[in-house]
Amino acid sequence: MRTQVAIIGAGPSGLLLGQLLHKAGIDNIILERQSGDYVLSRIRAGILEQVTVDLMREAGVAQRLDREGIVHHSIELVFAGQRHPIDVHGLTGGKVVTAYGQTELTRDLMDARAAAGLTTVYDAGEVTLHDFDGSTPTVSYRKDGQTHTLACDFIAGCDGFHGVSRASVKDRVTEYEKVYPFGWLGVLADVPPVSPHAIVYGNSERGFSLCSMRSMTRSRYYVQCPLDDKVESWSDTRFWDELRSRLDPELAERIVTGPSIEKSIAPLRSFVAEPMRFGRLFLAGDAAHIVPPTGAKGLNLAATDVKYLSGAFIEYFRDRSAAGIDTYSQRSLRRIWKAERFSWWLTTLMHRFPDSEGFGQKVQEAELDYLVNSRALSTSLAENYVGLPL
Repeated sequence: MRTQVAIIGAGPSGLLLGQLLHKAGIDNIILERQSGDYVLSRIRAGILEQVTVDLMREAGVAQRLDREGIVHHSIELVFAGQRHPIDVHGLTGGKVVTAYGQTELTRDLMDARAAAGLTTVYDAGEVTLHDFDGSTPTVSYRKDGQTHTLACDFIAGCDGFHGVSRASVKDRVTEYEKVYPFGWLGVLADVPPVSPHAIVYGNSERGFSLCSMRSMTRSRYYVQCPLDDKVESWSDTRFWDELRSRLDPELAERIVTGPSIEKSIAPLRSFVAEPMRFGRLFLAGDAAHIVPPTGAKGLNLAATDVKYLSGAFIEYFRDRSAAGIDTYSQRSLRRIWKAERFSWWLTTLMHRFPDSEGFGQKVQEAELDYLVNSRALSTSLAENYVGLPL
């Protein structure tokens, strides 16, 4: 087989890249080591920056997003037992974020790809990248007991943190990493969100909390927990009681509880791999960077990578110019590090660390008090939250 762009990974970044290239008339094939059902079963983020929404529209797959996505004009910060709104819409000159589950976004992209008759190879085993430093890269894989080879012009590594793409250049990347000393216990439940048009971030002496949503009937809630906690030790009742204890009294009273659909504990880390280009291999999304979910940047950073990379490929095939691919890594990393900084700052501000008791807690509350009463700092938070300019 042969294609112009071989895309490794059928998550949101790989699927979105494939759709944008298809709209531009560029042939692509996606290889995914898991099944399609497995990809859709992953519970992930659901807050989209405008750049991500615009890319879905450009790809022609935003009909359901535009119909069902819920626009958020503000965020709310809870600390010292009180809640404070941040008018994101007003502070950024009209910018917003949209609540729309990553699972639904992935489903939309899968359906569009299938409807267009584009090739996605699921359950592709033993994927190996070859000769990407030269002019004729190939990708080999096993499917149904047979080995196949895919020749291509470029390889896009969109296969996540544990994928083969970054592993193929492990000795050529510089990795920067910070691992946080706690995790997030997350619960998904079919209950109405406690704050339908805002995300609520909570700081308390008991630790961080987050009230988010997937729709008007499905909510996603989190509480900070020790890394060695076990999901089995958290009953639904214990979770709801703990969440309430970390919020202001009025909001805690409004929470509608229900049985959990999914419950899991996720570790938090900041991670960046540099560079993101190796000959004709390009890394995108979680293959190149991870952010703690505090700032809702993971999926949106991946979408920005895809915007830069799709534009670079389109420029190459349409105009025979290599300018975009030559500057892809530099452009992406500049934006990535700004998002890493914001996510690190917000994580540091809102969570309880081992040294946060007493003095540390009071310093956090003082900074939060300054933030909500300073238009300059509130604007900085809002600008970063909705996404900095490209």
